[in-house]
Amino acid sequence: MLSLSEQEFLAIKEYVKKIYGINLGSDKKSLVFSRLRTTIAELGMDSFSEYYSYLINDKTGKAANEFINRISTNHTFFMREREHFDFLTSKVLPEIEAKSRENDMRMWCAASSSGEEAYTLQILLQEYFREKSWNTQMIASDVSTKVLNVAYNGIYSAESLQVMSRDWIRKYFEPYENDFYQVKDFVKKEILFRKINLMDENLDRMFAKKFHVIFCRNVMIYFDENTRDRLVSKLYNVIEPGGYLFIGHSERVDNVKVPFKFILPAVYKKE
Repeated sequence: MLSLSEQEFLAIKEYVKKIYGINLGSDKKSLVFSRLRTTIAELGMDSFSEYYSYLINDKTGKAANEFINRISTNHTFFMREREHFDFLTSKVLPEIEAKSRENDMRMWCAASSSGEEAYTLQILLQEYFREKSWNTQMIASDVSTKVLNVAYNGIYSAESLQVMSRDWIRKYFEPYENDFYQVKDFVKKEILFRKINLMDENLDRMFAKKFHVIFCRNVMIYFDENTRDRLVSKLYNVIEPGGYLFIGHSERVDNVKVPFKFILPAVYKKE
C-alpha cells in the first residue's frame, strides 16, 4: 500500500523550496500525498522514493512540469480585490499616461493562474485606452502549464462572470456552450501567456523593457521571508522608476530591504 514517509516528504519539501520557492509546512504532508498518488500510480511506481528519483533525474522537464501542475495551488477570480483595480484606473493609468512619451503601457501579471486576473487587467486597459493609440499588450505568466492552458483558452462559466457588468460581457466575451463564455480574440491577442518560474535566477534579466505595473498577488504567501525578499528585489529591478507593484492583502514588502514606497495596503511604488 502506498504511503509517504517523513523522509520522503522532507525530500519533496526541499525540492519544492529549492526549485519553486514554495514553503510547504509540516501540515501539508497529506496534501502532497493526495496530489501525487495518482501520478505515481499512472507511472506504475511503488513508492514516493521511486517517484522522487524519477523527478530529480528527468532531463526532459516533463516530470517537473507534471509535478508543479499537481502540487501548486491556484485560486483566483474576476475582479478579485476590486480596490486595486479601482486605484489602477483612477490613479495609476492617468499618471503613466501623463508621463509616457512612447504610448506604450507595459504590464506584467506575474502569477496569472487560470487567467481571470490577466483578462480583468486587459479589459481595464481596453476601457481606459479605447480612444487612444496606445500599445496595451501585456505579459501574463505562471509556473503551471495546466492553468496557463486554461487561461489561453479563456473559457469561463457564466457564474464566474457575474461580477462583471453586462456591457463588459457583451463587449469582451462571446457565448461558448453550456452556459460558458469565451474571451474574444481581440482581447486574447493583447496578452502574451508565458511559463515563468519566479525563482528563475535570470528573472530580472528576462525582459527587454521594464514594466510600468506588476501584479504579483497572492503568491508570496507560499514563500518564506528570504525567498520573498529575493523575489521583491528582482521585481524592483524590472519596474520602471515611477512604476507600481501590486501584491496580495495578506502579503507585505519589507521596504527597509527593498526601497519601494508604501502607497496603499498591498500597493507599492518605485520612486
